[in-house]
Amino acid sequence: MQSISRRGFVISAATAGAAFGLYRPLEFVGGAFAQQAGANEVLKFNVGDVEVTQLFDGIWQKAHDPKFIRNATVDETKAALRAGGLTDAHVPIPFTVTAVRIGGRLVLFDSGTGAQLAPTAGNITKNDLWKAAGIDPAKVETIIITHFHPDHISGLMAKDTNAAIFPNAQIHVPAAEYKFWTAPTTTAGAAKRIQAVFPGWKNIRQFEGDSEVVPGVRAVNTNGHTAGHTSYQIGSGNQQLIVLGDVTNIRALNLKNPGWHLAFDGNPQLAEANRRKIFDRVVADKVTVTGYHFGFPGAGTIARDGNGYALVPVKA
Repeated sequence: MQSISRRGFVISAATAGAAFGLYRPLEFVGGAFAQQAGANEVLKFNVGDVEVTQLFDGIWQKAHDPKFIRNATVDETKAALRAGGLTDAHVPIPFTVTAVRIGGRLVLFDSGTGAQLAPTAGNITKNDLWKAAGIDPAKVETIIITHFHPDHISGLMAKDTNAAIFPNAQIHVPAAEYKFWTAPTTTAGAAKRIQAVFPGWKNIRQFEGDSEVVPGVRAVNTNGHTAGHTSYQIGSGNQQLIVLGDVTNIRALNLKNPGWHLAFDGNPQLAEANRRKIFDRVVADKVTVTGYHFGFPGAGTIARDGNGYALVPVKA
């Protein structure tokens, strides 16, 4: 996995603290894309013998900020949102957690916001959501993390005590990501909380490079968003699923416009290069993907769309 020096990988405190689609015709689907609380929050589908479950954790109504997209204006951002069938009153950033059952093992990718980042997010903390998904959170034994931004790891820790929410789970993390965020020289965003909690947990397992993390799940280097950002490939015969994590933010922005550099990307040039590389791969191989910020459903195949890409979403 490509390494990035801390000097070359600058994330502002404000950015890291906030950071936290049978297929339909090619389109941006406004209603499903801009999922609101109270709508269906669990989706199940299969990729070969792999059962995939998506849990909608909610949405962050992010206020417009001229610094949010480094190389696009607020007016351009609003136009892209409208073209995607979304409101332009704010940036609607959804959170969708993916779980898979493979070879008798349940694997949860990331942990949601833990109801700690926005009043309109945190559905992952509801027992009814887990029940609808057919998952007993007390029996979750394997969690694999894409990266350490708060919207992906806050669901691991209780809000006030940092107590482990999944004490019986082994938590697999990219070594490059762990080393970056636990280094004393990293002080931005969630670093203080990570440094206070993770080194004391005995159930964290670090892995190096593009290795097999657990049987049937292989790491894929997609860093740039963070120092060790990692996606994951799950295979079932000729059919493949890739859990992308934050290769892009919402579809209307830098899926449609892959050259747009969002403030959450620590190394935007590397993030863009790996974004284009992974999307060209999944387009060529017709791979099913899930995206943490794609909306709900947050899974489907990727197709080229002009100079960018679009999601052909799975049927809800």
